[in-house]
Amino acid sequence: MKHANIAIFVPHVGCPNRCSFCDQRRITGVQAPPDGGAVRAACEQALQQMGEERARNAEVAFFGGSFTAIPREYMIELLEAARPFVWEHAFHGIRISTRPDAIDPEVLGLLRVYGVTAIELGAQSMDDEVLRLNRRGHTARDVENASRMIRAGGFSLGHQMMFGLYGDTAEKTIATARRLAALKPDTMRVYPTVVLKNTMLAELYEQGRYRPLTVPEAVRMSAWLLNYFETHGVSVIRLGLHASRELEENMIAGGYHAALGELCANELFRQRILRELEQCNPPLGKLVVEVAPGRVSQAVGQRRSNALMLEQRGYQPKFCPNRSLTGYQCRFRWPLSKQRK
Repeated sequence: MKHANIAIFVPHVGCPNRCSFCDQRRITGVQAPPDGGAVRAACEQALQQMGEERARNAEVAFFGGSFTAIPREYMIELLEAARPFVWEHAFHGIRISTRPDAIDPEVLGLLRVYGVTAIELGAQSMDDEVLRLNRRGHTARDVENASRMIRAGGFSLGHQMMFGLYGDTAEKTIATARRLAALKPDTMRVYPTVVLKNTMLAELYEQGRYRPLTVPEAVRMSAWLLNYFETHGVSVIRLGLHASRELEENMIAGGYHAALGELCANELFRQRILRELEQCNPPLGKLVVEVAPGRVSQAVGQRRSNALMLEQRGYQPKFCPNRSLTGYQCRFRWPLSKQRK
């Protein structure tokens, strides 16, 4: 899930309305929109810190607002500042995020001229009622149409999905995931809904009309989505909002955890271990749990949660890497004297 960006936030610029959950300044900690000079400075600083080899796989990424809906002159100013860093092969490309209803052939042509290589759509949900209740101002069909245009234009397609919104349900979340995967995006960002101060969701929550996600609910659904998208060939490049002081100070409730991605990996291993126990029925006592290299700590679990689960069932687990395994696969071994006949 690692993905290198030189992230440049353009808070609220270009958004025609304010969605139920949104306060970009609280999320990003950015108060003033950047100008071309700020973009050049950010790129130069990132290039020095990354080094040329790592920078060649990184992208300049404009996030936070609806990039293709901002004033055209301002959009070109930002792109012109970033373009030389791509054309001179310092960075891989330029990534933007925007609204599904702010994509058309004309703007795609302009983005191509200025070196944009990837476009992320803030789909959030594919349920029109959820979109309406949360003041998104677009429909699921807009997501489908924009996705097809982006694909046809030769850009890398990304989607951003948010679950747990006002009016959302687990069934609607799963249906959204399936419809988004069917559009074959290259990348996906998954965000459990977080309630921030001074938003519509905060008002609904305080009135008792909206029940936010709990962290355990966010982990379980995020884990399901991570597994679903990855098994359907979609790379999940972000789980949950980036940690920031401003976010934590202004969050009222919701499914936020600074280590959400790690908790999701722990949950997927927990589920896989339980399935393996049911299928293998190993004898109690010493048990070797083999997992892919680099995944041992995830399999053990935060605060040894998965190891403790096995210990409570009468096992003495030892987690080891196995180069033949990938992803969240696991395999059990136990002493030969205890092998079942």
